[in-house]
Amino acid sequence: MFGKKSENKPSGRIDSLIGAGTRVEGSIRFSGGLRIDGEVVGSVEAAEGASSSTLVISEHARVEGAICVAHLVTNGMVVGPVTVSESLEMQSKARIVGDVDYAMIEMHQGAVIEGHLVHRGGKSVELKLAASN
Repeated sequence: MFGKKSENKPSGRIDSLIGAGTRVEGSIRFSGGLRIDGEVVGSVEAAEGASSSTLVISEHARVEGAICVAHLVTNGMVVGPVTVSESLEMQSKARIVGDVDYAMIEMHQGAVIEGHLVHRGGKSVELKLAASN
C-alpha cells in the first residue's frame, strides 16, 4: 500500500495443492505457488532462492508449524511463527497465533494476530514520549 513496490512479485500461479479433507504431517518445502485447503501439521517453507514463492491458506485451512515464505495470503488459521520476506496479506477470517516477521503487511478488517509483529528491513523508527508541562 505505502512505500516502494516489491521487485519480487508473487507469481500468482499455484503449482501444488493440499486439498480440503487432506491432513499432512511433516515438513513441506516448495517452490512456486502452494495452496492449502486442508490441514498441515509441520513447517511450511519455500525452497532456498525462491524469492517469488507464494503460499495461499484458504478460509477452512489450518497450519500448525512455522511458515517461511516470500509471499503469504491467508484467510485461515496458523498456529506458529510466520516469517514473510516480501508481503503478507491477511484476509478477514485470517488468524495467526504466533510471532510474525514481515516486510510488508495488509490486514483486512476482522483479521487477528496473537503474537509480536516484527518489521524486517527498512528504517527503524524511534518513538519518544511527549513532554507534559
